[in-house]
Amino acid sequence: MYDTNHLASRLRLASVGRDEALFLCSHDTGAQVTFGAFFANAERIAAALVKAGVRPGDRVAAQTPKTVTMLELYVGTVLAGAVFLPLNTAYTATEVSYFLGDAKPALFVCDPKTVEAMSGVAKECGVPIVWTLGADESGSLAENRNAQTPSFSAVARSATDLAAILYTSGTTGRSKGAMLTHRALASNSETLRDFWHFTKDDVLIHALPIFHTHGLFVATNITLMARSTAIFMSKFDPAAIVGHMAKATALMGVPTFYTRLLETEGLAAAAKSMRLFISGSAPLLAETHDRWRAVTGHAILERYGMTETNMNTSNPYDGERRAGTVGFPLPGVEVIVTNPDNGDLIPQGEVGVLEVRGDNVFAGYWQMPEKTAEELRPNGFFLTGDLAKIDEDGYVHIVGRSKDLIITGGYNVYPKEIELLIDDLDGVEESAVVGIPDADFGEAIVAVVVGTAVAELTSEAVSSAIKGSIARFKQPKHVVIVSELPRNTMGKVQKNVLREQYKDWG
Repeated sequence: MYDTNHLASRLRLASVGRDEALFLCSHDTGAQVTFGAFFANAERIAAALVKAGVRPGDRVAAQTPKTVTMLELYVGTVLAGAVFLPLNTAYTATEVSYFLGDAKPALFVCDPKTVEAMSGVAKECGVPIVWTLGADESGSLAENRNAQTPSFSAVARSATDLAAILYTSGTTGRSKGAMLTHRALASNSETLRDFWHFTKDDVLIHALPIFHTHGLFVATNITLMARSTAIFMSKFDPAAIVGHMAKATALMGVPTFYTRLLETEGLAAAAKSMRLFISGSAPLLAETHDRWRAVTGHAILERYGMTETNMNTSNPYDGERRAGTVGFPLPGVEVIVTNPDNGDLIPQGEVGVLEVRGDNVFAGYWQMPEKTAEELRPNGFFLTGDLAKIDEDGYVHIVGRSKDLIITGGYNVYPKEIELLIDDLDGVEESAVVGIPDADFGEAIVAVVVGTAVAELTSEAVSSAIKGSIARFKQPKHVVIVSELPRNTMGKVQKNVLREQYKDWG
């Protein structure tokens, strides 16, 4: 029934004939969902989408709370041969109008709480159908699903057909829709399942959002493909996560998860039964890595991925998980470091632009052939825009973003080098270094620093402490002490916000 659909067949394979096995346990409602029930509802949603007029290749957009029905919609969209387009729940109506206008979905699902505003946006963008889905699993999507019967035969889709479009965060310039194929999603999830040793005996604590690669295409797909179980949480709750650890084996999170869990009572004892802690979506500080090992006895496994490429590298499951690195290329993934000026390979250990090639890489940017040509080479390598180096042992180090490169007085400065120095100081929790316009030097360096709760940190103390460790041209012109750094929904520091905030300080 699923065999002709490349991704759907792989998501279903592990649970065929095992329909009574448990897929999801809801932390919020206590509901327990078997694989059989989940796929039956996904089939009903696929039938409802087709009845509503959704055709193969059409986009189905969704901006809804994290619910089981949202996951059913994802799989149902794939079964119907359509392209799933999840949207960040924090986006405003104005932001959503851009995505709907760009992707032109055949159907849009939104929260009942926002339906009045979003219906108007959808109409302006030419979206013919708007359904709703609320945090309590109710809404017209559920009603349309329940009016159908299961046993939907999956629409035929090949490996190269699109399964999803995810828009980049848009922290710089216009957001781009990364087109993800059935092969890109299926191959990467299968690789991660095997590389991280996920089996039917695993129980994953799923506290990530599902409008993003990490929570949707890594956490969910792996759970389905391994026939594992997930404890499904609508939001991050550190105390609840610690409480679930006794009956779980794995956690996938962003660095913020781990810093907050370290402050949560009972962590050390609860973590003893866990098998694996994975971190991604933003750099994990070496200090957090070390503290986690000291408190729990576990080494966090840090990996590296992007919206356009899914996951690229991972620290080893068996072997040294080296703090400050993102490990080695995953099986089937090629990683090279090149000269940003001419694209030539550079010597090992030197900093350049990281490029990635493999089945995991996207098919290009939606409606942006020129941008696709700029970043996706004819030979299949994708220019990630990340500055990196590969050390003598083969570990990949992400140094920073190429757009974060600061050129001051004709010298190149990599922000990560300064951030590592500052982060290592007593009393510092984290830092972000940016360049701002400067009449004399082109750019001036600004260090924005967050102190620990007990520290009485001063700008002068930070400047003095690092002065002897870096060349004069690398020393920040300004050091600013703040209570927190601006971040997007996935926990990444928004350096564009900092550049804008301090642009007149040069």
